[in-house]
Amino acid sequence: MKVQLIKNSLRPRARMIGIVFLLYFLAAILAQFLTSRNHVGYGNGANFIATGLYCLVTVLFYYLFKPVSRMLSLIAAFFSLVGCIVMTLELFRPSSLATNPLLFFGPYCLLIGYLIFKSTFLPHILGILMAIAGAGWLIFLVPNLPGYLSLSLEGLGICAEASLMLWLIAKGINEERWKQQSGAA
Repeated sequence: MKVQLIKNSLRPRARMIGIVFLLYFLAAILAQFLTSRNHVGYGNGANFIATGLYCLVTVLFYYLFKPVSRMLSLIAAFFSLVGCIVMTLELFRPSSLATNPLLFFGPYCLLIGYLIFKSTFLPHILGILMAIAGAGWLIFLVPNLPGYLSLSLEGLGICAEASLMLWLIAKGINEERWKQQSGAA
């Protein structure tokens, strides 16, 4: 009976993932705002909360995309969680690591984009946008990138992730297709 209850609640669960994703966005925006106003301690606290929310989104995405490819979903989750660890370490020891978290979030977005594209329960355009965002995050790492290009890539990444978030909140997933893909896996 418990399994049936879980399978019957896929659409609300997908919407919950979107809401957690939205909470991450809001916490990250708050962190940027506080840090820009020289409230670094509060900004770091908000960043810590945002990172925790992103870890939760990562785990939820792992289970959502597990029917598409368990291994790729696991690899994507690994990249994201390592990126979250790097980001958290930077909060406690700024500039102690020479590793940019985007080095992990870029491949994560690429893999999530691929998983969405290969899924039957989300629109393929969201997968294409996420894959482009992942490539953009990796290009963003290029040193001495012109300001306008850097801003464009950042906007592209935010728009792609926001599109996925809004889709999950507004539409959720196609439950029947998720169940079919889950059964085939």
